[in-house]
Amino acid sequence: MSLQERIQHVQERIEAACGRSGRNPAEVRVIAVTKYVSIEITRSVLESGILHLGENRPGVAVPKWEALGGQGIWHFIGHLQSRKVKDIVGKFAYIHSLDRLSLAQELDKRAAATGAEVKAFLQVNVSGEASKQGIKPEEAEAFLREAAQFPHVKIVGLMTMAPESDDPELTRPVFRGLRELRDELNAKGVTNEPLTELSMGMSGDFEVAVEEGATWVRLGTLLVGKGEET
Repeated sequence: MSLQERIQHVQERIEAACGRSGRNPAEVRVIAVTKYVSIEITRSVLESGILHLGENRPGVAVPKWEALGGQGIWHFIGHLQSRKVKDIVGKFAYIHSLDRLSLAQELDKRAAATGAEVKAFLQVNVSGEASKQGIKPEEAEAFLREAAQFPHVKIVGLMTMAPESDDPELTRPVFRGLRELRDELNAKGVTNEPLTELSMGMSGDFEVAVEEGATWVRLGTLLVGKGEET
């Protein structure tokens, strides 16, 4: 399929998932994960009307960002080393992998120096897999209360990654758990403003994630196709 056909196919699947769960499709936004495709393909994604791009390695993403003149809205979706924060702040609007207070502190310091605000998702390891990054669900409340001391980092929601499975239905408890955690934190008034966003769901399981409340889905090959690693 062409890029436009893939975009249309994804949108139809999102709309169907929203129909099954009584949601408004406008609540669900797509991040095109362009980390393995070229600058040219990334440019085509932007020209298609998808403005949200996901990258996970500063060394690859920053040259791409520069080549595209800063077009689009960039999301950092991988593990972020504190020493790489200086390369990210001011270019990436969203960080989906906030998983430690030392990273929040570094983000805040760099954002303050540049007059920026970083929107972040607290990464939560709902599945409990040792291979997954993120804090434990029971640590989220304390983390958020501590993170309130960093005024240039705005935590807008939660992010998780589900276990890989041939049966997307098996991921449902993980996505439901993240939504329930967000709702619990909001009910307690843990943050100054309610957490509104849920970043969850990838190519193999995004429909289940949408049914369970995802507001951002991260789609790579399914959407942008295969490309050589840049």
